Amino acid sequence: MKNFYTSFIISCLMLAFFTASGQEVTTQPAISQEEYQSLLKRVEQLELQQQSNDNTDTPRVKNRGILSIGGYGEAVMQRFFYSDNFNRYTYPDLYKTAKSRGQFDLPHIVFMMSYDFGRGWKVSSEIEYEHGGTGSAIEIEADEFGEYESEIERGGEVVIEQFWLEKSFNEAVNIRAGHIIIPFGLTNYKHLPTEFLSVLRQEEESTLFPCTWHETGISFWGKKRNWRYEFIFAAGLDADKFNDANWIKGGGTSAYEFSISNAYAGAFRVDYYAAKGLRLGLSGYYGHSAANSLKADRYKGLLGAVMLASFDLDYHDHNVWILLNADYGHLTDSKALSQINKNLPRNSPSPRTNVASDALCYSLHFGYDFFGLNDKLKSREMKFYLFGHLGYVNSMLKTAEGILADKRFAKHILSGGINFYPIKEIVLKVEFASRLFPHANYNTENTFLIGICYAGLFTKNFNKK
Repeated sequence: MKNFYTSFIISCLMLAFFTASGQEVTTQPAISQEEYQSLLKRVEQLELQQQSNDNTDTPRVKNRGILSIGGYGEAVMQRFFYSDNFNRYTYPDLYKTAKSRGQFDLPHIVFMMSYDFGRGWKVSSEIEYEHGGTGSAIEIEADEFGEYESEIERGGEVVIEQFWLEKSFNEAVNIRAGHIIIPFGLTNYKHLPTEFLSVLRQEEESTLFPCTWHETGISFWGKKRNWRYEFIFAAGLDADKFNDANWIKGGGTSAYEFSISNAYAGAFRVDYYAAKGLRLGLSGYYGHSAANSLKADRYKGLLGAVMLASFDLDYHDHNVWILLNADYGHLTDSKALSQINKNLPRNSPSPRTNVASDALCYSLHFGYDFFGLNDKLKSREMKFYLFGHLGYVNSMLKTAEGILADKRFAKHILSGGINFYPIKEIVLKVEFASRLFPHANYNTENTFLIGICYAGLFTKNFNKK
């Protein structure tokens, strides 16, 4: 085939040469050996140029940008050493010797893609599969005398966790708009499984707040020296979904094909990198929730203002890993919201329970990397953390007059375990956790957990040859 193309191109060149010179073209043109070799060399150069153009490994378009593809995921096994009977808090003595039970779960499987167009423009999206997929969830309701109930909040979901367009002017000034993370607290800011020590995201913050908390809005953020800031304007929470056990957590999800946004909210986060390996964070949130109902006229005259404040600390150096956070929240009009929600129709998405005016949680994780004592293991980025944890959460810390604070929602949480990193993107976790009730004589709830987790990112720079 190569000889055919060579002969064809030579013939075309010869025809053009003799036509231009006015000579008659014959089947065997008389040209010198030197002229023939010159033509042959030119043809070989053309062939090499064509092969170079056809080579897909050679970028022909410059400044195509940077593509990043990645994600994270968790597969978890749990063994519960306490009863799941809905009467276990009403008659705790009957369930002291309950048999253990097991559960497998895929809490979060996330696929992420982003593209940097250049000139400061970037787009990113994340799709999250929660608990293995989609479908309705059936559970036994302790507050409904043990009857089976199908929940609007599905046992498995496919969620667009992030989808945003960003313009960066410089390191200190960036604008991001779309579906974004509300970085309130420690867990929403650091929610990848390689960014915390427990098998699951810490129970304290995950009990009270949406996690991960994502809303549609606009964000202004930047970095300057040892500081990072972020200010967000986004849709507010939905008071329909507040409840006694999880406070405002349900207000971050929608049972409809859209998110109701009659009322809005603002959030901020400031981080100070005080020393090597040490980050101090302060975050807050304020927004109205009563109007964000499909039938907002029920809440006429109410604000349902949600006010949140959080402090967190992350220290990661000298083989030590410390994670600390404390969060406090206040809800106005809690008594009126409770009365309305409890009287909503049975087929509404509302849990139809009381909601507290104040909630509190705090947590401390401390881990030590023993592989860091070995230079060979340290050079291979292998890690082996032994960690301990203690925390507290109370979704009914304070209640309005006439609303009884349920003592089972005040819990101390103790746990300990290991994290083994064969490489920095993969971690095997083992944990034993105990849930205790300081204000009531309920049975201690012990759980054994094993998790395999990953978090990774692949980046392709099309500008590099």
